[in-house]
Amino acid sequence: MAVEVDMGGPEDSVAAATPSTPSNADEFFAKNTFRMVYQTNNFFLPQLQKLIDSGEVINLRPEYQRRLRWDTSRKSQFIESLLLNVPVPPVFFYESDAARYEVMDGQQRLNAVREFISGEFALSGLPILTPLNGLRYSSCPPRIKRTLERASIAAIVLLLESEAAEHVSLTDIRRFIFDRLNTGGMKLNSQEIRNALNPGVLNKVVIDITRLDVFTTVFDIPPYVEAGPNEYYEHPDRQKNKLYGSMGDCQLVLRYFALRDEKNIRGSMKSMLDRTMETKISEDVGEKWKQNYEERFTFLYELFDHRPFRLPSDERGKDRISAAMYDASMVAIDRCWKQRSRIKTDKGKIQKQLTEVTGDPGVLPILTGQQNTANGIRERIELMQQILMSR
Repeated sequence: MAVEVDMGGPEDSVAAATPSTPSNADEFFAKNTFRMVYQTNNFFLPQLQKLIDSGEVINLRPEYQRRLRWDTSRKSQFIESLLLNVPVPPVFFYESDAARYEVMDGQQRLNAVREFISGEFALSGLPILTPLNGLRYSSCPPRIKRTLERASIAAIVLLLESEAAEHVSLTDIRRFIFDRLNTGGMKLNSQEIRNALNPGVLNKVVIDITRLDVFTTVFDIPPYVEAGPNEYYEHPDRQKNKLYGSMGDCQLVLRYFALRDEKNIRGSMKSMLDRTMETKISEDVGEKWKQNYEERFTFLYELFDHRPFRLPSDERGKDRISAAMYDASMVAIDRCWKQRSRIKTDKGKIQKQLTEVTGDPGVLPILTGQQNTANGIRERIELMQQILMSR
């Protein structure tokens, strides 16, 4: 039976706006305005394919962006648009290093171009140029190939020369742009933005953890049995999984790393996650973090008989997992790690106590964390510690 994951309250809350006078509004504008420097380039399709494949100029990074990959029909229709000279939206890059660009928006379009020119799929599902269905790039007649070679995609590039302002970093600017961009008519969510902006070691650790068998089992995500990463995104059942499709699985892992540091529990959940995602760690440290996570997650998996983080079934009998109970449990066991032998011995008593708590409508809201405030997070972690220590 599929499980439903309750992600709890919103990551962020909006405070009421304070009325501004013209004078302090002008002062605020002067101190907080940033200056974006960008340029517009036009790339021919073969040029884009070579730049992406070389990995030296354009980094497509499919693992760090939206997981809702286009199917062959959608990719084919984009190629058809280029053949028909239909205007297509520009792609957006940001300069991560001198003359090296990360894709901010347009990953699916660029991926379609790269894969078609590389011969990875044949055109299918074309509604207008139907005789071209089944055609691969290598088999294109000269006129069609010339048309594609002349076709271009505009790219808007945010340059390193962009100037930050007081309290506003270049990362903040990029996040702001991500927040204003739409991909395929669907706005990037906070975790997709974090992944796209922070392709470092920690991000790889987070993604690796989401592929652990014990993790996919608990959160009912189809296991990763494919030959390689390029095939991970084509799994139809995995694409239908809401947690996977929204990168909610990555957010769950990140929540543990964000909340295990008591000093980071301040502000909104969104700010806690943003700060943590920007953490720079070495590969050695990353391996230790991954091992730390797997040990604690596996311990809880065994402690609660392979059904951790469960809420009582709803009126429809639906099995539910609470993200708030998950992060509270993970942080609590981390804080009690030296007492894990005693906790394991008290397994029955702990299970009974948790059942009593989740059955108490007066206490359950503490564990479900609907507000996700700093105080609420501390309260649910402390409650879970008390349950684990059978107090």
